Amino acid sequence: MEYKIKRLRREKVFGGSALEFMQDLMELPDGKRETWDFVHHRRGGGACVVPVLDDGRILMIRQFRPAVGLEMLELPAGARDSENEDSAVTARRELREETGYDCSKLHFLTSIHTAVAYCDEKTDIYLARGLVRAGGQKLDEAEEISAEPHALDELCSAIFRGEMTDAKTVAGIMAYAVFSDLHPDSGCPDSDCPDSHGPNPLS
Repeated sequence: MEYKIKRLRREKVFGGSALEFMQDLMELPDGKRETWDFVHHRRGGGACVVPVLDDGRILMIRQFRPAVGLEMLELPAGARDSENEDSAVTARRELREETGYDCSKLHFLTSIHTAVAYCDEKTDIYLARGLVRAGGQKLDEAEEISAEPHALDELCSAIFRGEMTDAKTVAGIMAYAVFSDLHPDSGCPDSDCPDSHGPNPLS
């Protein structure tokens, strides 16, 4: 489909270490022009992990998020170190740093754009199996994170009650819930492969 809306100009207003704030001059379908705000993620985005323990519980993290002023229960996640970093590498690193666990099997579940109206950040979501302790957490100085296991049905209930609102976490938990229904007897979509990237195993 050919769209009539056009971006005529983009100007960078501010550049940070991870994000750049832009203003776009847009021409609308009726010919009018407006200035829209846009956020560019300089590293492209990051990765999120659904870490499943041998007993079936999911290893979550809890931390305070100043942007929303709330303590959040989330899946481990983080940004790429560079734009070209493989998101599977990002996923393994964030799992180890935030939980103190490594995994023997890592499989791609899905990808999300976190805020398509104004930001190009993309997050790849992985399923991690075969979790093993790899020492303690390796947190940044600014991070205060605790790890705690939760049952899948407990997390789904929290989502449906509107108590869990982090977008990547909701997407990751629900993707894993669907995957578990489709593959009840399999720990991963391809048990012979220690690392898997798309296509989506839910298909």
